[in-house]
Amino acid sequence: MRLIVLLLCVALSACAIVPGKKEPELIPDEPRTKVHIPEPKNGKVVVALYSFGDKTGQRKDSTTIAKFSTAVTQGGETVLIKSLQEAGDGKWFRIVERVGLDNLLKERQLIRSAREEVKDNNILRPILYAGMIIEGAIISYDSNVRTGGFGWRWLGIGPSTQYNEDMVTISLRAISTQTGEVLMTQNVRKTILSYQVSVATFKFFDQGTKAFEQETGMSSSEISIYVVKSAVEKAVEDMIFDGEKKGLWKFKQVEVKDAN
Repeated sequence: MRLIVLLLCVALSACAIVPGKKEPELIPDEPRTKVHIPEPKNGKVVVALYSFGDKTGQRKDSTTIAKFSTAVTQGGETVLIKSLQEAGDGKWFRIVERVGLDNLLKERQLIRSAREEVKDNNILRPILYAGMIIEGAIISYDSNVRTGGFGWRWLGIGPSTQYNEDMVTISLRAISTQTGEVLMTQNVRKTILSYQVSVATFKFFDQGTKAFEQETGMSSSEISIYVVKSAVEKAVEDMIFDGEKKGLWKFKQVEVKDAN
């Protein structure tokens, strides 16, 4: 019994006494550093978003059971709308509702019916139309793009570290509502890093007739929604700069005042 207690204490403290041991670092779940985007010259651009969903068909990995949960978020439209609203400090896009268009039209019909009953002559304003449609999807989720690890044992006791890297790819495109032409397409890839650190103990005692094995550890993984959000924000930024190069819009020139 004393031997077992001693082995447990050694195993739990092994991580602290490993010389030069350093755990892998994850990207923090904080908003990434955004690129400065100049203001649009002619005011906000009106855009419509119809769909931005998951086309990967990927499910969460499991070595024991079949999981039906998807590997990436199914709320891509919400992430993209928020990114468009915040682009350039909120000075670039006006987003019109198209994802829930049926609900919007039904509500407007109810307003018209109610006003007719009470003989309200107030005119319901027309729906704002967009000159550009923004569409896209999460097109790829690749698991275990890169895997690796490191570990050692001395007298059956030692730590080990394992990591794996997944990759998410999104595609975003802008379409002209007047001609149906695809004006530009942006593809962005982002990685999801996961790691596991553990300490294992495996010992024989009582002249090799009895064995003792014990393992403890922890794991951590980047949240996929932050990775998708970061990729979408990068695609929106690239789309703005690409659109300026193609003459779809112009940046507002900052006036430099003469110090004299």
